[in-house]
Amino acid sequence: MKRLIDEQRLGFFATVCADGSPNLSPKGTIAVWDDNHLAFGNIRSPGTLENLRLNPTVEVNVVDPFTRKGYRFKGVALILDTGPAYERAIEFYRARGSKVSAFKEIVLIEIQHAQFIDSPAYDFGMSEEEIRERWERHYESLRAGKRNVPDPEIPDISTASHGSTHT
Repeated sequence: MKRLIDEQRLGFFATVCADGSPNLSPKGTIAVWDDNHLAFGNIRSPGTLENLRLNPTVEVNVVDPFTRKGYRFKGVALILDTGPAYERAIEFYRARGSKVSAFKEIVLIEIQHAQFIDSPAYDFGMSEEEIRERWERHYESLRAGKRNVPDPEIPDISTASHGSTHT
């Protein structure tokens, strides 16, 4: 889990708005704080912070876009904007090489539940290598300016490898 978060450096944070509607916001400052906490440095997320002040529950998804594997974390957020804990968090991010002068607050999330998630493509018997190769080809096609290429997430079952099993 820690390795994936450190490698991906992007998490999608779901909070609940005052009217009960969902709010989903990507955060490129996600980090593993310790074994029980994630963190993010707030740069420009006034809606997310407003929602967390009203309701501190949050869900975070971090997924490797090539392997289509990741984790869903549910927890409770604590907003740090002053004091010793805030200063420790700023030092934590400074040591990571972050531009901490851009941070307005640091949000610590106590993880209450973590769950592995992956693509249904694994259910078709595809290996991680096959899925990675499909997505690498997809992004190369996009870089080359090709659009409307076949969906790499839905394999042609007749050509997918059936040697592996998914549990």
